[in-house]
Amino acid sequence: MGGPRGVLRLQRALVALLVTGVLLWAVLVYWQRSALPLDHLPALTGPLLLDRLTEPRWTWHCNAGKCERLAASATAPVSSLQSLETCNMLCDSTQLWPQPTGPVTLGTTTAIISTQILRFETLAVPGRMVMTQLGLAYAIFESNLKNIEGKGSKTPPTVEEFVVKVNVNGSAETYLTLDTDESYTLIVRPEGSSLVANIHAKSFFGARHGLETLSQLIWSDEYAKGALKMLRAASVQDAPVFRYRGLMLDTARNFFSLDIIKKTLDGMAASKLNTFHWHMTDSQSFPYLSDRVPQLAKHGAYSSDHVYTVTDLKEVVEYARVRGIRVLVEVDTPGHAGSGWQWGPSHGLGDLALCIDQQPWQSYCGEPPCGQLNPRNNHTYDVLEQIYRDIFQYTHVTDIFHFGGDEVNLDCWAQFFNETDLHMVWGEFTGRALERVARANGGHVPKIVIVWSSDLSKRPYLTQFFDKSIFVIQMWGGSTWPENQELLENDYRVIASHVDAWYLDCGFGSWRDSGPGACGPYKNWQAVYSHRPWAPEVGGSRRLTLGGEACLWTEQADSGTVHARIWPRAAALAERLWSDPPPLDRTVAPHDVYTRLQTQRERLVRRGLPAAPLWPRWCHQNPALCLV
Repeated sequence: MGGPRGVLRLQRALVALLVTGVLLWAVLVYWQRSALPLDHLPALTGPLLLDRLTEPRWTWHCNAGKCERLAASATAPVSSLQSLETCNMLCDSTQLWPQPTGPVTLGTTTAIISTQILRFETLAVPGRMVMTQLGLAYAIFESNLKNIEGKGSKTPPTVEEFVVKVNVNGSAETYLTLDTDESYTLIVRPEGSSLVANIHAKSFFGARHGLETLSQLIWSDEYAKGALKMLRAASVQDAPVFRYRGLMLDTARNFFSLDIIKKTLDGMAASKLNTFHWHMTDSQSFPYLSDRVPQLAKHGAYSSDHVYTVTDLKEVVEYARVRGIRVLVEVDTPGHAGSGWQWGPSHGLGDLALCIDQQPWQSYCGEPPCGQLNPRNNHTYDVLEQIYRDIFQYTHVTDIFHFGGDEVNLDCWAQFFNETDLHMVWGEFTGRALERVARANGGHVPKIVIVWSSDLSKRPYLTQFFDKSIFVIQMWGGSTWPENQELLENDYRVIASHVDAWYLDCGFGSWRDSGPGACGPYKNWQAVYSHRPWAPEVGGSRRLTLGGEACLWTEQADSGTVHARIWPRAAALAERLWSDPPPLDRTVAPHDVYTRLQTQRERLVRRGLPAAPLWPRWCHQNPALCLV
């Protein structure tokens, strides 16, 4: 140990010894003051210390309809304490999301159950296909319960059996349509030594919603080692206010895996949203690999790993169907069509699209790269028809079709067509493409064809090119824009997706090197929840509104951010569309809405969706102190 290095080592060793001694002295003083015998000290460095740290510190009790946190007595047994989850379920609030529209009666006592005592029965089911779908939906219900059930819980059930009985007395349909009855009735009650949940519905989709509501009456109690608790009695009558309750995801600007899409569908099912609007293609990429027209993906996908095959599409459709969701695929036309459409000349078909990658892009499209379909090339319509056949065949959605139809840049077409008014060319395209939609759908025009609002859906072109008995306009502009009133005054049916309320991509600044963001500010869940564009006081029409849709365009979203961008804001939209609660009499939502949405957010997280937090964890534990 000679020399300067040896001296330095000795100094370091002495310092370490001194620090260790000080720490040991502090620990001894702490345990002496805790009146804990010192011979217990070694054991407390292991499992006993962990147990001491994880002992319940709080209990919650209901006071004036709000759960309040109190310090737990050091001598109180855990069985005498009440967890926050149990308090919430018993404290003057349904904790259901979305809030049911019919009468709700909830009991005030609980039972402890286990997934080991579950039993499923079906009664009066109209057809084998509905029976199969119900079995799959029940499996999801059971899986959700197993996901929250404490793995090490030894708390025995307080009933011998928990029986779920489902009666579908009505439609045999297994694909959602505009006419599907989604209502249900749920009754939970004790029968002898068993607990029985009866679900009555007129369709599979209503029964599925009933199973979702039933799952929300069951929770994991942390003070019972994660044992499942549920209300011993409940009665719920429920049906949605709006029949179209949508969420749009753009998978063209950034690609999303099937896992991400499936998780999104899980969140939709938990919130009773029923339409997954899959904006599959855009000018940036064409990721759909059609067996009929594979050239589109070959020339338009980002890579061979960034494609959706026919098998993928079918898988998403089936995954959605058992969760009560239709898949509405949109291939936007005639604008937003660049990548993927370049191959026409090399195959002897001429230019299928124009202005592809044209510069300066600011003159020919809203964002790079540019491109829109060639309305005067017959082969363009031939290709579209093949894609439309895929959409109808593989999604099984034949009564609704999304046409796209927004943001056509007339300066692009002006380079090729010498027309006095290029809106007439746009209208001509719409008519010819609609003929191909009908041909692809077995000769039938769908009950409704949805188009984005645009310059073509304004006067004087609106009534000239859009038959109001067929077309439904998806209003994406600002909620106070004059075009909204024009549509209603002309008796057009609408779907609301206003950029200033239900665009989930707004508020993140510009993704370009300069200039403002495309829209802003950020729309928090309160803004989403409060928006009621059909209200008469804002010039809306409940009669003409089919429903609404939240939209996530993905210039600035990918797999790492998508779920937090969507949830829980899309859940806020879901309650607005399902039950449309009365207008708020203040700018902040009622206490009940906060606590129920917080509970829903916790459900989503447990189901694998990293939803954004509503507030600090302290507010979750002390809601009465965080809310006015």
